[in-house]
Amino acid sequence: MSETAQHAPADWLDVLPCCVGEILIRRTEAGEFSLCHREDAEMESLRIEREAEAAAELARYDDSGRYRPLKTAPNLQHGWTLLLGRAEDARLALAYFYPGRAAAYQAWKKETLRITALRQTLARQTGMYRVAAGISDEEADALVGNFCKSDGGCLRTILWRRDAAGAVPSTLLPRVKFDPGFDQTGRGEAALPLLCQEACNLLVAEARKVVKTSE
Repeated sequence: MSETAQHAPADWLDVLPCCVGEILIRRTEAGEFSLCHREDAEMESLRIEREAEAAAELARYDDSGRYRPLKTAPNLQHGWTLLLGRAEDARLALAYFYPGRAAAYQAWKKETLRITALRQTLARQTGMYRVAAGISDEEADALVGNFCKSDGGCLRTILWRRDAAGAVPSTLLPRVKFDPGFDQTGRGEAALPLLCQEACNLLVAEARKVVKTSE
């Protein structure tokens, strides 16, 4: 087990307050779970929501009302606080904000997280996405470096490699992009990681576009 995983809590709610992605999780004096955007931590005039399902709508659009296809993109909307009485509700809200990331984190903590190289992910595609496997190493390097960058791209920490030989996903990304102990928001605070164990569907779709454009 890595030193980062060894010292990380087993669950996102085990040690509060804590930060996950762009979200700050705290306990109120009344014992409720409080979730808000990290940049709104000191604001007092936030809109209060009290249902876990409200997180689905909060995660759907950015501050400008534009749809967010990638929930781990660094564009979560501001201006709200979610107050929930039960840990189950807090976990459900976090699942809406960051689908599948809590389970990936827990599997990583237990050293059972399955990590799949980019080439393997692309090779198993079928139908219209089959051509994505034809992306060159140079094209993949540029695509991953732009699409997955934390600043304007995605806040996940990449655990996968480009191929079975262990090539770095992109030479354009800083080493901290692959470090679960680094706060991908760039705020330099203690934060639990949003882990990426394999290329997402959106990256695969972008790889297809690259190949089709170069044909």
